[in-house]
Amino acid sequence: MTKPVSVETERQPPSPRDGDPASRPRYRSISYRLKRFVLGKALDTAAVADERIRKRVALAVFSSDPISSTAYATEEMLLVLVLAGTAATQLALPISLAIVGLLGILILSYRQIIATYSSSGGAYVVTKDNFGGLAAQIAGAALVIDYVLTVAVSVSAGTAALISAFQGLSWLRVPIATGFVLLLAWGNLRGLKEAGRAFAVPTYLYVVSIGVLVALGVWRWLSGDLGPIQYSAEDAETLAGAGAAVVPVSLFLILHGFSSGTTALTGVEAISNGVSAFRTPQARNAQRTLVAMGLIMGTLFIGVTFLATRFHALPFPDGNPTLLAQIARHVLGPGFGFLVVQVSTLFILVLAANTSFSSFPLLANFAAGDAILPKQLRKRGHRLVYSNGILVLTLAAMVLVLGFRADVHGLIPLYAIGVVTSFTLAQASMARYHLTHREPHWHRGLAINGTGAVVTAVVLVVIVITKFADGAWMVVIAIPAIVFLLRRIQDVYEREEDQLEVEAAVSLPPPKPRHEVMVLVDDLDRASLEALQYGRQLNPLNLTAVHFAVDPDEARELADRWSRINVPIPLEVLACPDRNLLACVQEAVAERQRNDTEVTVLVSKRGYGRFWTRILHDRTSAGLVRLLGSMEGVNVTIVPYQLGHTPLVEATRTRPGRDPTGDGGPD
Repeated sequence: MTKPVSVETERQPPSPRDGDPASRPRYRSISYRLKRFVLGKALDTAAVADERIRKRVALAVFSSDPISSTAYATEEMLLVLVLAGTAATQLALPISLAIVGLLGILILSYRQIIATYSSSGGAYVVTKDNFGGLAAQIAGAALVIDYVLTVAVSVSAGTAALISAFQGLSWLRVPIATGFVLLLAWGNLRGLKEAGRAFAVPTYLYVVSIGVLVALGVWRWLSGDLGPIQYSAEDAETLAGAGAAVVPVSLFLILHGFSSGTTALTGVEAISNGVSAFRTPQARNAQRTLVAMGLIMGTLFIGVTFLATRFHALPFPDGNPTLLAQIARHVLGPGFGFLVVQVSTLFILVLAANTSFSSFPLLANFAAGDAILPKQLRKRGHRLVYSNGILVLTLAAMVLVLGFRADVHGLIPLYAIGVVTSFTLAQASMARYHLTHREPHWHRGLAINGTGAVVTAVVLVVIVITKFADGAWMVVIAIPAIVFLLRRIQDVYEREEDQLEVEAAVSLPPPKPRHEVMVLVDDLDRASLEALQYGRQLNPLNLTAVHFAVDPDEARELADRWSRINVPIPLEVLACPDRNLLACVQEAVAERQRNDTEVTVLVSKRGYGRFWTRILHDRTSAGLVRLLGSMEGVNVTIVPYQLGHTPLVEATRTRPGRDPTGDGGPD
């Protein structure tokens, strides 16, 4: 080890090199600049209230999923019923009436939830409040699955509608569906209010176009102007196999068709999850939007099913063309009206995923607040939306789209279990709430929610049994798996909180009598001098510069320069024969650890002005910080040095008779 020697240094006075702090340009990272370019200017936190939306916009944001389901729910019913022959497809209308009746029960039930839990949260919050954490986690897991499937099914169905109009695009099914997911993510990352404005027009275009289609179709059927759809010989041959009686009409078949049709109910709970997004009075506006959604969805669903049964429309096994496309072409012809229906169907099906993009981040925010999901999901992003939740949903949905090749019929069996599970838990929770609190008119509320709980529980059992072999078993396994993961996350946060908790009467322990500071030195340069100077500011009992001899020749040269320049801090050169720098540093620091000693390690970190210059250097300092930060009782401090700035320490030639360091060392 060399002896400490002195060196004449000059401390630079504070310099106005950056100008008045108020006039300095604000720091903007690369990621911030990228977000500003892609998403627009960042919104101030105070603008959260301005991001709340009107009922007309909220209907498009939160109701596009159940409204859009009218484009494929009837087709899914018929795909099951046609197994008993074409005559069995006439059962679709009474089944659809039963589903709309269930929708009415859900509308009444969720109005109760919105009135009682106006802070949002829907099934998750009401279940947690009345049945506790485990039941809430089951509800949360079910909703997570439902929201992810909603995105995957919606974009896949939208892609199918596009391909029905433009057959040449069939080979691009997966890329188109994936592109739709990314487009929706981008729109929602720009902010809920802006996304609502952009998505409102397509939603209302679909409602109007299908409403006109149903009205005109019913009128033409009643007037005798239109009869059954006439299929070409090739299509008739394809449909002959699908329409042949394979199984008899049975209760199981009817229940199977009913369970397939309940896909129309997905997204009904979204409005109760997003009450906080409405303008005041929030609860009243949310309730009115919920009723409007139910009326629109129920009317269109029954109307499309009525036309399908009256015109004897049959679903193609591959979904191309879709059932709705067949009806639209039959009623409106192949011209402009047909294209409007197909384009509006494409838009609404794709935008149906927006219900999940609006609701999933809110649900994740509540769950993260209860420490069952990562707390990063609580952070508002660049445009005041929960960006991390949007990104997680995007990734999960893309995995499903790629895994199922954007096949609607492959995804549908997985659908509805999650949402009906949440329906059941939410209604049962509200029934318990009424029994517990007995507020005015609680008997009426108990009757509504109790009926809803029983009916949705029966529907859940029917869906699980009838769809189990078709793929529903995956959801049955996924829900407990997600609950297990949520509980593990909760356990981690609880353990961390127990370790970090501060008692009411807290006292700091006395400082340790010894404080040793190690400055890791790679070379004798300005960055190292800055770290050494900072070490002196700490005024430790012992300050040592340490160099690890990964290259013995360089180590000897450094020691020689150190003694010649007379740095006033001792340099300790330690052997590192196997060139495992991190291990050598760890061992050297461990030797200094004592019960009465505070050990601080200073790591010099160079900052480079341009990206391409950064990649010319390794990241050893980052590795050192990670390693030393894991050692108990060791403090690690990064001393930055930005290349291109005026250094705080300047080495000069020694001048006789002057000791500017104040150390009293030799000149």
